[in-house]
Amino acid sequence: MNIKNIAIIAHVDHGKTTLVDALLKQTHTFRDNQKEMSENLIMDSNDLEREKGITILAKNTSVFYKDYKINIVDTPGHADFGGEVERVINMASGAILLVDAAEGPLPQTKFVLKKALQAGLRIILVINKIDKKDARCDEVISDVENLFLELAEDDSSLNFSILYAVGRDGKAFFSLPENYSSDMPGDLSPLFETILKEVPDSSKDEEKPFQMLISTLDYDNYVGKLCIGMVTRGKLQKNQSVALVEESGVKGTYRVQKLYTTEGLNRKEVEEVTAGDIVAVAGIPELTIGQTLTDPSDPEALPSIDIEDPTIKVTIGPNTSPFGGKEGKFCTSRQIKERLTKEKETNLGLRIEEDPEGVNFVVHGRGELHLSVLIETMRREGFELEISKPQVIYKTIDGNVCEPFEEVTIDVHKDYMGAITEELGKRKGIMKDMSTDENDNVRLVYKISSQNLLGIRNTLLTTTRGTALMSSYFLGYEPRGSKMDSTRNGALIATQTGPSLTYGLVNAQERGTLFIGPGVEVYEGMVVGVSSRDLDIEVNVCKAKQLTNNRSSGEGVSIPIEPPSPLSLEQALDFINDDELLEVTPKNIRIRKKYLTPGERRTKGRKN
Repeated sequence: MNIKNIAIIAHVDHGKTTLVDALLKQTHTFRDNQKEMSENLIMDSNDLEREKGITILAKNTSVFYKDYKINIVDTPGHADFGGEVERVINMASGAILLVDAAEGPLPQTKFVLKKALQAGLRIILVINKIDKKDARCDEVISDVENLFLELAEDDSSLNFSILYAVGRDGKAFFSLPENYSSDMPGDLSPLFETILKEVPDSSKDEEKPFQMLISTLDYDNYVGKLCIGMVTRGKLQKNQSVALVEESGVKGTYRVQKLYTTEGLNRKEVEEVTAGDIVAVAGIPELTIGQTLTDPSDPEALPSIDIEDPTIKVTIGPNTSPFGGKEGKFCTSRQIKERLTKEKETNLGLRIEEDPEGVNFVVHGRGELHLSVLIETMRREGFELEISKPQVIYKTIDGNVCEPFEEVTIDVHKDYMGAITEELGKRKGIMKDMSTDENDNVRLVYKISSQNLLGIRNTLLTTTRGTALMSSYFLGYEPRGSKMDSTRNGALIATQTGPSLTYGLVNAQERGTLFIGPGVEVYEGMVVGVSSRDLDIEVNVCKAKQLTNNRSSGEGVSIPIEPPSPLSLEQALDFINDDELLEVTPKNIRIRKKYLTPGERRTKGRKN
């Protein structure tokens, strides 16, 4: 069989998953009456992916075009899920680099292109969304060419094909059409033909002994754990013996129980697989990503997958608040440890350590979004968790304490430029570039430490009324710089336990902005709002109005309660201070002080 393996790589929201939808539909992967024919973002099957509108997990599918099977790997576009890109990019021999015709190459474009070029993939550049009013195809191509010059390690990488597309309409063109409209005839045939012409055939070395690098894991309720990867060489049959190998030697020999290949979105059981195909193998109970399956007669390990180090860490443990154990199914340290250990098998960007001081776990990740997706997933599964403020991970390099630095790109209207530069100035950011387009939109590029970047997303969205677009690119570790001063006001802290009442809330709202409304169960030490000053203020939101027999002037005149401003999980992670914890349950997200009573905060809090 002729096989082509191709990855689709791009910055977040440049149209990868939409293009995959069109590839699946135009190759008649589904019947005309199947529900997928009327759906969008078919590959984003995870609930969180659909809610957030981003790809979190790398997935593979396949289509058939002419005499070829084309395996397609859809990768995430957000920098926090770069581990997913690194994990699966070795399964491809070519990559479609998708770039928005208006936005041009952005930080994650640089990251995924760098990884693709390091893996030696053949690149096909697709300028997508050419129907945008502000499309600037020639400038974008020039920017991408400069990116290739910066990243390419040999001259052969500089020769790449360029196509133009509107992924939403399922159309691609060899040359830029004039005055594009949605009723213009066309389909994705130019893209398919370019794949057949440019991407090397993956089906080679079929006569050599079997070898496959494990790139991802899955679980099937009937056959147990599945390992997935591309067959590098040889053939594999059902019931054949295979050796599990890593660089230190052979881990064991097993018999293959089931073999699967992908057809569309479904797995199809087969009797034999050949070199070049992306397959799933069942029958090996204990394995990890990065190990190699081989023929027992030639147990040669492939190089393991190289994953960049995490930059952010949080402490996760069982919920110790007064409401602990009331809202979740899984509340113990043992249950949390089992779940985190399972997550570590497939989520290569994570590092997990047991906290030597207690029952908690230190979880290292690639960014706040990376960690918040894990926490939200566990929350939906029924876990009760207690989480610390995110901290950056420092390294000692050549005797110097170093911290991670990032390149941050912010797109915003010029009216908000002053507010953005003021905020980045507070955070010790250094401006590297600034450009303006004909629509008065400004692109600002800053270099800033990850420590000073924590919590910026919510601040920018509030400052720019939700219009700012921010993306980042990890630059590396540099000597530790100065840390910004705290930009957050104090907290409004509940002094009593019980349901919140209107009278108490009216008094409290004069001192800041509340996160809760009436009828919410609170406990002493819980943070119920943010203060209007930079000091913590204790408030009694459970206070009821005293009833008397005497009427007073003004009786019955009520002060309206302002609508509460509840925080999402990401906002709460951004908001909490070092002396606070985040309580996450299947039903609620609460912020609390580490020490709940005023006396403990005065004594223990000062010691820490």
